[in-house]
Amino acid sequence: MGEHEISRAAAARRGHEGEPGRRGEPDAVIRVRDLKVAFGDKVIMDGLNLDVMRGEILGFVGGSGQGKSVLTRTILGLVRKQRGTIEVFGENVDKLNASQRRVLERRFGVMFQQGALFSALTVKQNIQVPMREYLKLSPDLLDELAMVKLDLVGLPADAADKVPSELSGGMIKRAALARALALDPEIVFLDEPTSGLDPIGAAEFDDLIMTLKQTLGLTVFMVTHDLDSLYDACDRIAALADKKVIAVGTLETMLESDHPWLKAYFGGERATARQQSGKRERNG
Repeated sequence: MGEHEISRAAAARRGHEGEPGRRGEPDAVIRVRDLKVAFGDKVIMDGLNLDVMRGEILGFVGGSGQGKSVLTRTILGLVRKQRGTIEVFGENVDKLNASQRRVLERRFGVMFQQGALFSALTVKQNIQVPMREYLKLSPDLLDELAMVKLDLVGLPADAADKVPSELSGGMIKRAALARALALDPEIVFLDEPTSGLDPIGAAEFDDLIMTLKQTLGLTVFMVTHDLDSLYDACDRIAALADKKVIAVGTLETMLESDHPWLKAYFGGERATARQQSGKRERNG
């Protein structure tokens, strides 16, 4: 099975399984309503509402320690919520049984911050971890699919048998992305995907995400603090402050907001310089 056949099969599956938008409403694949998350007495989110639309790259931005990554983990079921509802593909996740939850998880791809690759496994073996958990495939087909994912994220074939310690930072990010794409997901969650990369490497990674969104029909939820990613890659931006989403929309929406944090973040010296310079230089 070649890359094109796999991509066509994934696209066909999305076409048959995709839920239509509610009548009169945009097609949101994730709906979060009145969410409250706390760790002991420390409240992280309270009354948070957010929609993630099908086929978009949504940049989720907020101050350090405000809970950006916590929202991702809560949607994934890794963090317990105290209140609120989370719907994914029109289904209330609290009402799913274990079997239904497992089916839902196959439609997610997750790239955690710093890659979170298993250090004792090769790149190929890392990519195959979700395949082995959810699919019953022969060793030869597992190897073939892993190589397809490597090629998809722009890694050379000889990276397959290397362990993470033998990779550069940029290669680790791409290997982690390949693992996130292992099951042909419909939604990909990226946690600070360009952190630690130099500007050229970060720009190339943004370009890769945009290309994959277009070719695979992905919806991307990107937690980031990278202004360049917000400017170049994201269709919309959602901003977290005061324990809730304070603004959501295009970059212009952020620039027009009077909220103090948004004014400081998007109106600061670095952001102003970024606006004046235009798109990030991609040719070194």
